[in-house]
Amino acid sequence: MKGTFSKQKELRQLVQAAKQQAKLLEVSSVESLPRRRGTWRRGTWPCAPTLDDLRQKVLGCTLCDLHRGRTHAVFGEGNPKAALMFIGEGPGREEDRQGRPFVGMAGQLLTKIIESIQFRREEVYIANIVKCRPPENRVPFPLEIAACRPYLISQIEQIRPRVICALGKTAAWALLNTEIPISQLRGKWFEFGGVRLMPTFHPAYLLRNPQDKRLVWEDMKKIRQELGSHKK
Repeated sequence: MKGTFSKQKELRQLVQAAKQQAKLLEVSSVESLPRRRGTWRRGTWPCAPTLDDLRQKVLGCTLCDLHRGRTHAVFGEGNPKAALMFIGEGPGREEDRQGRPFVGMAGQLLTKIIESIQFRREEVYIANIVKCRPPENRVPFPLEIAACRPYLISQIEQIRPRVICALGKTAAWALLNTEIPISQLRGKWFEFGGVRLMPTFHPAYLLRNPQDKRLVWEDMKKIRQELGSHKK
């Protein structure tokens, strides 16, 4: 009896996932989700003509179940013409409360990281793989990441950064379509839709493992060198 109930629950979850996938593809106006590693075709995610329009879509989004528990959707913030874009995993409790990305302790450390390469926080753009907080700060599910992907791609297309810094495993895996450990990805250059991309450790990880801050500093120096003195 217990096994039957478990199978029924699993079936309901699969049906719900299929419905969400169908809804996502309909709203995104695309035939299928991109699967090639670290690539997308420009212009294939027609979400909104401007960042402000896109923000309004995100604030009202109900494509996945994360919207049910949110206080605020966290769209992102910063210079809309930034040369450098940081992409994290998703909002935490404080971000959900304020509707802004990286405002907790990890956000304070990210600000210091940005300043270490002679940028101000308002000069870069900061966003996340998912726009709503997962329950108990768990890792976002694949369908949740897929639901937010059109919004993130549209953000990147409109901002057109020269460099993307993927913060942590979830962001790196979602953007590069890989499961290579972040310890092996960090500090290396990849390409994402024509944009140079470097993964590094997430600031929250550094709070637990401060000995690895030196590794992030090495990654940031590479990003600073790639950007040179150019700021948008």
